[in-house]
Amino acid sequence: MMKKKTVEYGKYGYFFILPFFLVFFVFQLYPLIYTFYLSFVEYYQIKLGKFQGPNFNGLKNYIMVLATTEGKGSDLKVVSWFDTMTVKSIGNTLKIWVLNFIPQILLALLLASWFTDTVVKLKGQGAFKIMMFMPNIITASSIAVLFYSLFNANGPITMMLQNAHIISEKYDFMEKPGGTIGLIAFMQFWMWYGNSMIVLIAGILGISPSLYEAAMVDGANSKQQFFKITLPLLKPIIQYNLVTSAIGGLQMYDIPSLFNVDQSFNGKPNFASETITMWIKSLGFTSKDYGKAAASSIVLFIVTLVISIVFFAVTKDRQPKQKHAVIR
Repeated sequence: MMKKKTVEYGKYGYFFILPFFLVFFVFQLYPLIYTFYLSFVEYYQIKLGKFQGPNFNGLKNYIMVLATTEGKGSDLKVVSWFDTMTVKSIGNTLKIWVLNFIPQILLALLLASWFTDTVVKLKGQGAFKIMMFMPNIITASSIAVLFYSLFNANGPITMMLQNAHIISEKYDFMEKPGGTIGLIAFMQFWMWYGNSMIVLIAGILGISPSLYEAAMVDGANSKQQFFKITLPLLKPIIQYNLVTSAIGGLQMYDIPSLFNVDQSFNGKPNFASETITMWIKSLGFTSKDYGKAAASSIVLFIVTLVISIVFFAVTKDRQPKQKHAVIR
């Protein structure tokens, strides 16, 4: 009789995956759980080295970050909802993200389709890809300082636009909400469209060439191939771009916090460029109100979760409903 071969699973494999779980629990899971805990307690600094709390206060932190209130403790009264800096900063963040992501994904799709088109066959694709991806590897601080130097009141781009009478002589990008938000959105777009393009190119190259060959035999042009083959089969990659961009965009901090801020690192002009992460940092490190900072973080987490779920729902594959014949 032949002996059955048995597979022995060694225990040493667990040692190789242990570092990941240790890092995850210490630097991601524990801070997340602790943030949830802090959002339900009163915990702030009274003076240097002395803190009030942590004392459980229920949903009061959430009420204070989402509503304008009067009074304290049991006398706390809501004056108006959704008129706080937390809500306004989330609105600023969403505005900047939408302004940079829509042109980013459209341009990335256009470039990806060009670079993978077997009919066009662009020359020097490698050089073009490197140049377009290059802004992504430049530090955000360098880009913020560069654009501030170019577009401040005495910057060369501002002076050139004024001399060409495109903008008025008194126009200052740093004092106009639209100018500041537009420049931050453009910097985000410029930094990340190359990365989105590379991801989309990888997705297109993963589509079977036989599909395009069959379409060409049937007489389909490049436009028809893109909308009938590429775009539908690229939906999972677009979904990935949407979700990751939303998560990263709502956590936007580096460029807005370095581009146009006052001495307290608040977004100018008049908090117009204040993102939610900047406001959370202000609550946690400047005001030392850890309870409100944690509640604002959880609000950001919920907003990100809702947007991600919406994107998944909109971009998921829908199977056509089958009509069942009625047998009489």
